[in-house]
Amino acid sequence: MRYCEATLSDSLLEMLIDLSVRWEDENSCHGYRANTRADIEGNRIFLAMDGDAVAGYLFGHCFCSKEDTSVMPKDTRCFEVEELYVLPQYRSKGIGRSLFFFVEQAMRPEAEYFVLGTATKNWKAILHFYLDEIGMDFWSARLFKKLS
Repeated sequence: MRYCEATLSDSLLEMLIDLSVRWEDENSCHGYRANTRADIEGNRIFLAMDGDAVAGYLFGHCFCSKEDTSVMPKDTRCFEVEELYVLPQYRSKGIGRSLFFFVEQAMRPEAEYFVLGTATKNWKAILHFYLDEIGMDFWSARLFKKLS
């Protein structure tokens, strides 16, 4: 498996949109919808490659925190992960973890923190992934309950 940062081209954009359609079809996240050009443009894009085939992707962007919080002071440089997706046939093989660590190394000169949110329906597995395998810290949660 090879990991790299990619420059957005029309063919890469089409491929990322196609992968996001597959993700939407999985129905694994609350409210997830396939990406459009606007969702992807302006983000840094990283790929997990199996030969010439894409096994997964991660994209996100840098920002500075706007105010002091309990975790970070104002103007802290952050990289926000917008999406991390690995094709089903490549899951549970360490590819998502390796891709995340590749991006972490690439962004280290530009960011002090990685931040992300998730709307997965399999929250136990995703919390295990991000907390236990990636080493992130739990900061906040937003919970929902539908009223009858």
